[in-house]
Amino acid sequence: MSADWPDAHGQMPGSLELAYLGDALYELYVRRHLLGRGEHVRQLHGRAIGIVCAQAQARALALVEPILTQQERDVARRARNARQTPTKNAQTAAYHRATALEAVLGYLYLTGQQERLDDIMRLILKDGKE
Repeated sequence: MSADWPDAHGQMPGSLELAYLGDALYELYVRRHLLGRGEHVRQLHGRAIGIVCAQAQARALALVEPILTQQERDVARRARNARQTPTKNAQTAAYHRATALEAVLGYLYLTGQQERLDDIMRLILKDGKE
């Protein structure tokens, strides 16, 4: 994907829109990571759920926070502080931190930083306890 962002007016999508995109990216990376295990789809799905839940994503953010650039930290902070309503299964703090991670991923994707996105997800999935 070409770097189409910021748009013609110098604007990036909002924090929650970045997180919306980042959520899909995170799930895609996780599913790709889990493929090839010789497991049935039901088993793969169960493993994926454990990795993409808010608690796991909050832990993933803690893992990568030390290596985030200042710009990435700013994206994460804005998303973490955005007004949102957690799902019924998620603790509020974990949900906000998961949203922060997803926003960083969405930001990296939209700004064409594919190698950086790959590196961050590689670190997360290498450490993952699936």
